[in-house]
Amino acid sequence: MNDKIALVTGASRGLGAAFAEALTPEFHVVAVARTTGALEELDDRIQAKGGSATLAPMDVTNVDAMAQLCRSIHDRWGKIDLWVHAAIHAAPLTPAGHIDPKDWDKSVAANVTATGKLIPFLAPLLGDTGQAVFFDDPRGGAKFFGSYGATKAAQIALARSWQAETERTGPRVSILAPREMPTGTRARFFPGQNKDTLASPRDEAARLMAELSL
Repeated sequence: MNDKIALVTGASRGLGAAFAEALTPEFHVVAVARTTGALEELDDRIQAKGGSATLAPMDVTNVDAMAQLCRSIHDRWGKIDLWVHAAIHAAPLTPAGHIDPKDWDKSVAANVTATGKLIPFLAPLLGDTGQAVFFDDPRGGAKFFGSYGATKAAQIALARSWQAETERTGPRVSILAPREMPTGTRARFFPGQNKDTLASPRDEAARLMAELSL
């Protein structure tokens, strides 16, 4: 097993899955997502590339489960070298005056609260030499994107604060800007969009990884 450990939250599909694949075999990947079947399919692809993964089928909003996972990572490896945070809740588009309370609560829990809980859990594991990666999506303030845009903007604001605080001490915090991709999240926002005009998650993962100097 590789000595370098990468934790990917939101690893079952889209850019998270593409990153998990791209990191192997240089990293052993700890893959977190809610969908067990999709994680098993990811594991098959990682093994086909000569890599290895630890599957963690859990919801990032389950604080107790994530705390236990971080404890298990500490007990087994003592650290992580990279955290890629791709977990997101994409609430349906709706006018701000018609936001469903359940969709709002899910958006806050997944996009903001989970991030705020995970950073203190993972900062000690990353130490001063690790790296955390977030993905920006500047839709805050766009019409009909109230739930998603506001909570994604809050997530990135939190990441930028952490980035500024650790600039000299580490860990390194990177905030990347993916191109538009044919992901499940985007399909919820733009059903029927011509996918031929979009970048593939695999190509985006390769492009963005080149910015990280891993």
